[in-house]
Amino acid sequence: HDIVYYEEGRDFTYGEGETKDEHSADEAAAHTVIHISEPGTYVLAGKLPLGQIAVDLGEDAKNDPKAVVTLVLDNFDINCTVAPAIIFYNVYECAGEEATANVDTSAAGANVIIADGSVNNVSGSYVAKIYKEYTLSDDGTEVTDSKKLHKYDGVFYSKMSMNISGEKENSGVLNINAENEGLDSEMHLTVKGGNININSGNDGINTNEDGVSVTTIGGGNLNIICNGSTGEGDGIDSNGWLVINGGSLKAQACAVSGDAGIDSDMGIHINGGEVIATGNMLDRISESTATYVVFQFAGKIEGGTNIAFKNSDSETVAEFCPKNDFSYLVIALPNLTEGDYTLWADEKQLSHGGTGGFGGMRPEGFTKPEGMEDMTPPEGMELPEDFDPSKLTPPEGMEAPKDFDPSKTTPPEGMETPKDFDPSSMPPHDGFGDRGGNFGGNMTPGETSTVFTIVKGGNNFMGIAEAVEN
Repeated sequence: HDIVYYEEGRDFTYGEGETKDEHSADEAAAHTVIHISEPGTYVLAGKLPLGQIAVDLGEDAKNDPKAVVTLVLDNFDINCTVAPAIIFYNVYECAGEEATANVDTSAAGANVIIADGSVNNVSGSYVAKIYKEYTLSDDGTEVTDSKKLHKYDGVFYSKMSMNISGEKENSGVLNINAENEGLDSEMHLTVKGGNININSGNDGINTNEDGVSVTTIGGGNLNIICNGSTGEGDGIDSNGWLVINGGSLKAQACAVSGDAGIDSDMGIHINGGEVIATGNMLDRISESTATYVVFQFAGKIEGGTNIAFKNSDSETVAEFCPKNDFSYLVIALPNLTEGDYTLWADEKQLSHGGTGGFGGMRPEGFTKPEGMEDMTPPEGMELPEDFDPSKLTPPEGMEAPKDFDPSKTTPPEGMETPKDFDPSSMPPHDGFGDRGGNFGGNMTPGETSTVFTIVKGGNNFMGIAEAVEN
């Protein structure tokens, strides 16, 4: 019964948990904990309705290359209502703190294999932050600084780097149902195979060491949906890098929050595989070798809408029906070559328009989403009658170059301003920005197009203005 959980009835010096994070001693005692304390390969089969698999090879294991445990999931069902259902506490850590996006986790001490032909179900909870030590304010009413003793956000959790793979046929299935986060590692996580389905209240996958952790997907099939029960959550959230080299990934962020299907603090690298990700925020994608396209929609696309991406021969090259509402869509495919494509939402073909890049114009006849028609500038935001932009001066302490002449500014190389362009004719910004074409696309103000031209290996950022009937 020695399971780590957030105890009820504690005061504010115990940890950061709220009432919703607390559990009773009786609830915890109902769980059977299976302890693994020696290196080796362990096959898990059968059912454990209330329990936990806890792997702990001791405090010295982190530096011992032989401290390796492999869990083979072979038709195994486990549920834990007070904490992670499977947790690696102490095993060998194969990587140091000075990680790069190309981290190698092959020697990791935490390993999981999804047996061919098996269906495995892992359901469970989490542990809110419990203090190891803390500092109180002068009046003793609040914690001003603390060190962590325990905090485990995911139902399938490792404090060390972890590998997940399938067997030869890659036919095994792992279903993860998480009250909070799904599959977590405090260091690195590498998915090499298997069929993994994650339904989570918060992030589907999280690697959480700031500026260090790397989530690498090299194979397998991942389907991730954040169901929004916590009010937020990314599909994949890496506090370091996210690297996608192969496999298939479909990821949906929370429908009601500003989160992304794929999110990374240090950069997202898409080098191969199939990626379809939806959310309401776009994180930067950099230094990728695969061709990908990003769509930003003028309004949210409702969950349950069937999205089809077709080539110039009207062949469907990608199809996806997200359950969650979304306003961003990322698509990367092995067969995404240079050329013209169309995007469909159910029976409607989508169009884009504007001047390309950020802040494009709304095309003629475009209507804003329901509820936004009557938007007006905030009170007190009107321009003074005597406003003259030519008399604007730079902020205090910042001087414009002596030879600066705004009338002589020119557009970037290869991009010309239309001869009849009149900036005074541009509609005022009303808080609703539309994005046009590829960065610096070739659309002129007011035009729309249902064809999206993809540049091979390019950073294809598309802005969707409206849906038009076929």
